[in-house]
This record gives sequence, C-alpha cells and structure tokens, in this order.
Amino acid sequence: MNIKELDPDSSPQAAFGARLRRLRVERGWTQDELGAEMGYSSTHLSSIETGRKMPTLRLARRADAALGAGDTFEREWREMRHGSLLEGFPEFLEHEGRAVEIRLYEVGVMPGLLQTPKYASVLAESALRRGAITPEQAEERVSLVAERQAALVRTPPPMVFAVLDESCLRRPVGEPSVMEEQFGRLIEFAEQPNTMLQVAPFDMGARRPFDLPITLLTLSDRSVVSYAESAQRGHLERESTSVLPLLTAYHQLQAEAPSQAASVALIDKLRKGTP
Repeated sequence: MNIKELDPDSSPQAAFGARLRRLRVERGWTQDELGAEMGYSSTHLSSIETGRKMPTLRLARRADAALGAGDTFEREWREMRHGSLLEGFPEFLEHEGRAVEIRLYEVGVMPGLLQTPKYASVLAESALRRGAITPEQAEERVSLVAERQAALVRTPPPMVFAVLDESCLRRPVGEPSVMEEQFGRLIEFAEQPNTMLQVAPFDMGARRPFDLPITLLTLSDRSVVSYAESAQRGHLERESTSVLPLLTAYHQLQAEAPSQAASVALIDKLRKGTP
C-alpha cells in the first residue's frame, strides 16, 4: 500500500494530520479501527491525516478520547482556528466565555452572539465569494458563532445587555426569510430573564455616545475589560482608567435608547414586513 508522506511543518493542518497518524500507528490501529472508535469513516480520517480536510472541534475531541491524548488535539485545533481570526480576537473569546456580564453595541450587522445559523452562513458565504476567506475558514466562522452562543446557556448564565444600531435591522442579509428568522431570534433573546435588548434608532443622532461597535465584559472579580476592532486587529483593554468611562457611556446609551418593549415592537413590525 502506498502511504503518502506527510510534512508536519507545511501547515498546522498537516501537523494535526501527522500527529493523528503517528498516534494511530503507535497503537497498531488501522484507519478503519480508529474510525470505529471515533465514529468516522476511514475515508474521512484519511483526508484528515493527509491534510486534505480541516478537522472540526468534534473530531479533535473524539481523537483525544480515542487515543488517550488528553486535550492535545483540541488545543491544536483551537490554535489552527485562532490563526485565521483577527489578531486580538482569540484572547477576547477566552474572556467572553467566562464573563458574568456582557454589554455590546453593534452597528450594521447582527452581533455574533445573536446571529442565527442561516444569518451567519450568509455572511461567511459572502466573504468566501469575495475571496476574503477559504471554504474551511467559512465553515469555522459559522461553527464559532454556535460555540460562542453556548456561553449564553451555561450555569449560571451571564447577564447580556445588547444595544443594536437601527442599521443592524435595516441592512438585509440573505433572503427575506433569513431576516425574518433573525428578527424572531432577537425577540426570543429579549424574552430571556438574563437579557436586555434595545435598538438605538437613527434619530438618536448626536446623543449616541459610540460611533463604532464595542463590547464590555464584566469578569467574576467584577473587573471590566473592553474590546473593539479596527480593520487589522482587535484590541482588548484592561486599564480601568480607559474602560470605566466606556462603561459610563454605555449606561448613557441605554438611558437614551428606547425601552426593550418599544425595541421589540419595532423588531416585530419588521419581522411582519411592516415599515
């Protein structure tokens, strides 16, 4: 049988595949035998071992369990995935997953924590068509949205305050059915006991304290960090002298924006196709 030579140094994906093959061979298992342990076909494992397919988080975790590798494959997968993300964003994700309070303000597009799978897929497919990302990165972007949203249902769940600029609602993404489902998701979000949703209308004008998206995270020790992005990188700020004024501005934004009830009424009108 011809066995394809692997170059682990050629890419993180190749390194993952080479490690998977090495540990499998050390156990004396065939791809069929490892596949039976992990719940994957030998053909699929072959494509992972040779670097032809990008592994998923599910596969990485099953490889760790089947091969007794601790969390080696999961950590390798996370390093691969983070390598395609905006600089600074992986560090933000670690904080977001542990935050006890999340305050976000978004402009132009639904925030990832509130996106439906279809909405997230349309955004990823658009970036793929523009050549901005690879098919593998498009798949991981959608998976990442689901992974981040899992933090909203942990025990105990974080308090989540979301203020959306009206442009998030008015900008169509995908077919009308995609937006209708997305509006329904926002209404469901607002009904949760640990959430607050408001829409900042266009006519707020200069009363709006933020011009760009921002996220504020309150951690378990009650410290607050902020996160904002430029075109090139994300920036996580921990210095209280810089962050606390942003927290004050966020409270001012909430005070100026219409109530959750009024905001949900607007979203419901748009969901029903009413101007």
